Amino acid sequence: MKIKYVLGLALAITAFVSCKSDKNEPVVEIAEVQVEKVFDYNVEQFADIKVLRYQIPGWDNLTLKEQKLVYYLTQAGLVGRDIMWDQNYRHNLKIRKALESIYTNFNGDKTTSDWDAFETYLKRVWFSNGIHHHYSNAKIEPEFSPEYLRVLLTETNTTLEGDPFDVIFNDKDSKKVDQSKDVDNVSLSAVNFYGPEVTNADVEKFYKNKKSPNPEKPLSFGLNSKLVKENGQLKELVYKSGGLYGSAIDEIVKWLKLAEGVAENEAQGNALGLLIEYYNTGDLQTWDDYNVAWTAATAGNVDYINSFIEVYNDPLGYRGSYESIVQINDFDMSQKMKVLSDNAQWFEDNSPLMEEHKKKNVVGVTYKVVNVAGEAGDASPSTPIGVNLPNANWIRAAVGSKSVSLGNIIEAYNNAGSSGRLKEFVNDEEELQLEEEYGQLADKLHTALHEVIGHASGQLNPGVGETKETLKNYASTLEEGRADLVGLYYLYNPKLQELGLVEDWQSVGKAAYDGYIRNGLMTQLIRLNLGDDVEEAHMRNRQWVSAWAYENGKADNVIEKVTRNGKTYFNINDYDKLHDLFGQLLKETQRIKSEGDYKAVETLVETYGVIVNQDIHAEVLERNKQFTSAPYSGFVNPVLVPETDDNGEITAIKVTQPETYSGQMLDYSKNYSFLPEEN
Repeated sequence: MKIKYVLGLALAITAFVSCKSDKNEPVVEIAEVQVEKVFDYNVEQFADIKVLRYQIPGWDNLTLKEQKLVYYLTQAGLVGRDIMWDQNYRHNLKIRKALESIYTNFNGDKTTSDWDAFETYLKRVWFSNGIHHHYSNAKIEPEFSPEYLRVLLTETNTTLEGDPFDVIFNDKDSKKVDQSKDVDNVSLSAVNFYGPEVTNADVEKFYKNKKSPNPEKPLSFGLNSKLVKENGQLKELVYKSGGLYGSAIDEIVKWLKLAEGVAENEAQGNALGLLIEYYNTGDLQTWDDYNVAWTAATAGNVDYINSFIEVYNDPLGYRGSYESIVQINDFDMSQKMKVLSDNAQWFEDNSPLMEEHKKKNVVGVTYKVVNVAGEAGDASPSTPIGVNLPNANWIRAAVGSKSVSLGNIIEAYNNAGSSGRLKEFVNDEEELQLEEEYGQLADKLHTALHEVIGHASGQLNPGVGETKETLKNYASTLEEGRADLVGLYYLYNPKLQELGLVEDWQSVGKAAYDGYIRNGLMTQLIRLNLGDDVEEAHMRNRQWVSAWAYENGKADNVIEKVTRNGKTYFNINDYDKLHDLFGQLLKETQRIKSEGDYKAVETLVETYGVIVNQDIHAEVLERNKQFTSAPYSGFVNPVLVPETDDNGEITAIKVTQPETYSGQMLDYSKNYSFLPEEN
């Protein structure tokens, strides 16, 4: 599971959420690293996107062997990046190659508005790893004409014909992921996880007939394959060496073998060996064996995420998107936050869940703050700020999980932001002061509670299938909302002060509640076009949590809608009762998950999480016009440059920063493209 950085809590720096935010509280401050004040976190801004850069604190403290491990793992991530492009949409690679050819070879007039529009479109496509918006899933609309693109193609001797050309401008494949109710989500989603004739019914029937050798340890069927129809028969094309995406996977394996050779310890090396075996065979039992080994390998300074993991891009929640994050442990911060994982059982025992839905033995939950050294695939350029893995419920229950907060990413967000939007949308001076003093700490703690306690909490009833089977297209938003609710419930609790994590639990909790409601009911709407419904799973969960609490607290005026000078605000009048409401909703969401109650989750999400109040949306967009900062942010990656001796042995690895966003994107396409245009 991942936490995405979102606007709203985003208002704190303009930033953070799904559960997040961040300021500079000493209790959970990013490790005491000397950050050069002259470092420029901002790269450029275009359309609705701001591109940032980040540093790698602690790099010089690593041994050369550890630096080699980081380097090999980042290379393993980058060589697979084109997999994500092809997974996102079947024509993406062909379109990207043509657009980049134009960009690098066009010698005509680059001062025109048409050229500016073309350049912006290409940058947006780079940012989204394809022609569909990275967050809204809607196809990115170019602000230049087909005729102009044909001129550019002709003048640069570039070919782009047929559907790949037409789809840039027409209405076909308009949504990468369509989560609408009462439609065939698979058929209407452009994501390249299914063949053109495959339907919802096909997918459900195909996997209903799949049986795991051990029903208590269900395999992640569909995670690493594309489902197609051949001669009317359904067939999986498995992602593996010699299979689908094999040419890129072979490159991944090459670098993973080098990483295995410099592993920090036996456990880490064994896990890497299993990951290599999984890539070579595509065997899902090996995937589970790898996840068990990876979860248990907690020692060392370096860790990583690599493979087909998160299922948000699959409308039915089966297939994993390729991603890679390479991490260096921030030991100081991780030790400070270890207290949460050490007390995971207390949080479970004292939750408002039904007794039968509580875990009797919460095991193996580890939480670390890490500094990112490189990202690729689904994690780049738009990155999460927190991750909890593995996703398999049985592994979480039997072995545990790893939760990480990406400390240097959060640090970069904080140093690149401003507080203008916050002041516009807070109700009063008290709310502003709470956010400014406690907001970032509250958001950091929410991230930790969401990942460490939230995703590890609760259990399924005996005989109930995995949530992707029972809750279907609502599984992701239910799970993210459930983990958010765990965090919200405990953020307003004296236990945090007792554990030494805060000095004033009530103020921290109030800041957290203010920010969550403000974001869920208002500020996240700046990411949508007027008239749009909410589609993305995290945005849906923030809205249904906030809207449910607002509606169910009306009798006691728990959250008050305030109109002043033609502007709308939401003011929390009773934080204690809101805490109780969050507890009630947490109890119900866990019941839904534990029992696999599809009708209940459908009603919850469709009633509170999808439809947008158009009057408030129009107002929010109008109020937001005064701010020039883009609502979405992402990152270029530092470049690791090895230095070698006469024998080709690496003697040092230097960290450099890319000069431009375009330069890095073109460099990636030149050096890390290992797939054909059609797969």
